[in-house]
Amino acid sequence: MSSDWITNLLEQLGQFGFIGIAMALMIEVIPSEIVLGYGGYLISTGKLSFFSAMFAGIIGGTIAQLFLYWLGIYGGRPFFEKYGKFLLIKSKHLDAAEKWFNNYGTIVIFTARFIPIVRHAISIPAGIARMSFYQFLIYTTAAMLPWTILFLLIGMKLNQHWNTINEVATTYIKPIVFIAILSLILYFVFHYLLKKVKKD
Repeated sequence: MSSDWITNLLEQLGQFGFIGIAMALMIEVIPSEIVLGYGGYLISTGKLSFFSAMFAGIIGGTIAQLFLYWLGIYGGRPFFEKYGKFLLIKSKHLDAAEKWFNNYGTIVIFTARFIPIVRHAISIPAGIARMSFYQFLIYTTAAMLPWTILFLLIGMKLNQHWNTINEVATTYIKPIVFIAILSLILYFVFHYLLKKVKKD
């Protein structure tokens, strides 16, 4: 369950409609699933339309990741070692994200968005490695679409109990994580076989 300060902050930002939802996602202090769950609640009460909330989720979530990407470019790992705690990013998040990025390359920018721990920090090694901005933007935006829709729908279903979304979301996240990892495996198997065919 989210703490009182999170609830109060979301209620304040919620007064600004879809702009408030986007802002809550941009500041990267509150987990995106909680923000989107609250957005779903606002939809269920008629205070927001589904499409405006979806737009806010995609834009706000993408900008938040762009912020981390740029910090990765200009600040590097030392910056996050020193100040990451203020962004709720720990060393274990950085270690896991860097390992995934180094092992799987740019495609992980999409798939890692659905995997706990890694998704919080995957934009950082992309910035440090100076991944193409446009490639990063496309992968990130594409990943934000299903993530946003899923948690808005869960928030709508929970209605006034939106702040229990962390407990409820586990049921949905597990199969998503499985699909994301399976997609990575299939991606690399496909490319391995393609290279083998070309050599033959």
